Amino acid sequence: MDSVTDVSTQLKETERTPVVQTWNLRKVYRTGFWLNQTIESLKACDLSVYQGETFGLLGPNGAGKTTLLKMLLGIVRPTSGKAVLLGRPIGDRACKQRIGYLPENAYFYDFLTGWEFLEFIAGVFQIPRSVQKKRIPELLDLVGLATSAAKKKQMRQYSKGMQQRIGMAQALINDPELVFLDEPMSGLDPLGRYQVREIIVSLQKQGKTIFFNSHILSDVEQICDRIAILARGEIICMGSLDEILGRADIYQVVIKGGQEEELQEWLTDLTWENGYWYGQLKGDPQEFVATLPRMNAQLLSLNLARASLEDYFIRQLKERGITSSR
Repeated sequence: MDSVTDVSTQLKETERTPVVQTWNLRKVYRTGFWLNQTIESLKACDLSVYQGETFGLLGPNGAGKTTLLKMLLGIVRPTSGKAVLLGRPIGDRACKQRIGYLPENAYFYDFLTGWEFLEFIAGVFQIPRSVQKKRIPELLDLVGLATSAAKKKQMRQYSKGMQQRIGMAQALINDPELVFLDEPMSGLDPLGRYQVREIIVSLQKQGKTIFFNSHILSDVEQICDRIAILARGEIICMGSLDEILGRADIYQVVIKGGQEEELQEWLTDLTWENGYWYGQLKGDPQEFVATLPRMNAQLLSLNLARASLEDYFIRQLKERGITSSR
């Protein structure tokens, strides 16, 4: 794994409480008719997720994201390695009472209404009726399904976005400290993604720890405190966006007028489009602005920018020869 965490960040992390930790976690599947072939789905995974943060696990399809999440939840047994959740070994029953989970392809009893479904899940957790009466309306309001029409509608009539939101509600029915979401924005239109993203932000404000898998990088970039990129079963980098992408210290410039030869002394990636020059500043901004009158050029914009998470993600995969998902 690439090191993207500086010493000061490491010191800060030692003062924080980890709620998810793995050490050399590994999963190997046996395949073939005689089970004589093996596929290493996850390789020596080491990661930490801290209390109150939103952690995004990124990777192409087949990278091992769901395998890792299911091992953390105790659904799949690891081949080797160790992991703890909330200070307890994975699979601990008491720990599961403090965890919420939304699978990527959740199954709903579609003849039930959203309210009835939440009552059923609350019964599984043995939540008292008195608590349910207060908790269920709060959750339906949180996920935007509190209208009388939505409460009375059977889930077979729900749209994909409504199914995802009722799934979020069931993941929160036990008021968990740690919430796992497997591809929560998958298959949603822009409005549905926005609604799910807003729910995650509201959970952040409540101080809950959120661990979710995704391949929708723009959503991750908006809401995650830290991320890890998983490719072919291996974590190739982990850290905050500032640590991974760097702080925004590159200036994007738009110029009107001036000569190409003179502008090239100051700008890289210089391009001409629709009567304007575009480029990235490679010198001091104040000195550059002071030279513009001499170049008979006019500054239209000077904005800080940095590489997008998508650009970084694609570059990391290409450097490892990964050009397609499994």
